[in-house]
Amino acid sequence: MNEALARRKLLGILSGSWVAQGVYALVKLGVPDLMAAGPVPVEALAHQCGADPRALGRLLRALTMMGLFTQPSPGVYGLTATTELLRADVPGSVRLNALMQGDQVFRSFAEIMHTMHTGRPAFEAVYGRGFYDYLGDDPEAAAVFHQSMADEQPPASLDACDLAWARTVVDVGGGNGNLLARLLERQPDLRAVLAELPEAVLAARSRLAEAGLADRVEFHEGSFFDGVPAGADAYLLARVLHNWNDENALRILARVRAAVPPHGRIVVLEELLPEQETPNRPGAGLVDLLMLVTQEGHDRTEGEYRELLVKAGFEIVAVRRADSSPTSGALEARPV
Repeated sequence: MNEALARRKLLGILSGSWVAQGVYALVKLGVPDLMAAGPVPVEALAHQCGADPRALGRLLRALTMMGLFTQPSPGVYGLTATTELLRADVPGSVRLNALMQGDQVFRSFAEIMHTMHTGRPAFEAVYGRGFYDYLGDDPEAAAVFHQSMADEQPPASLDACDLAWARTVVDVGGGNGNLLARLLERQPDLRAVLAELPEAVLAARSRLAEAGLADRVEFHEGSFFDGVPAGADAYLLARVLHNWNDENALRILARVRAAVPPHGRIVVLEELLPEQETPNRPGAGLVDLLMLVTQEGHDRTEGEYRELLVKAGFEIVAVRRADSSPTSGALEARPV
């Protein structure tokens, strides 16, 4: 790459936050929803959302020049196929994610030097407490977070797991129930327990009821740090351990170890970092960067997850990778 191209690439990276925050501002104002029926004059948009017409026009013009909006005539703007996903009422909407990225995440990255000097999440410096404590104190923020996770698909490695032997399963930190829905549809005789905090259980009840599966699920409200339901054949932890440092991850695993019967298994589904970094594969690395400034946890390699499980009193039975996403892994273990 010559110097001019390298410079252009770097400047594009450095200005990326400008674009992201511009999109956040439009979502916060509700502009994409106002464009649902088609292009709208900027003056009408400004009147409806309470924005300054000139400022809104300049922002829309800049984002239109980047291909994010259309301009069928002067001063009139509309959505593209990409920005349709910023509406609240479309399948696969990323509206809530945009709000969270533009607020809590952006403010955390603005204080990244706190993390660099202390090793602690910048989120704590901005909000005065940890991420999950903050959600517990702010119901509105908690609702945005849980709803933004609602469309998240189960880890790809779930399809590589063979759980046909299990008759009962506990989904520890099961979110809105997407993973359990996939399992219950696949195994008609399976019964399940979803263990989560009350806000997430509320969303899971609705999700599983809509799927006609709620009669096969029990709901356990509470923190997995306090304990999990005992006696099931299988315990699933999907994208749970990466939210916590090693000390707290071991606390969670200890609770599961106390609950799992001798014949039971634990299945940990996580993105597995490569043992050696490779360029041009930023996906998992970017998620870990997000974790760096917002939470105490971090992504791990397969070897690091193996070590955690062994320390917690488990023996690795199998490690499976998704064909569609080799970084998506499932570690299956049994109690020693």
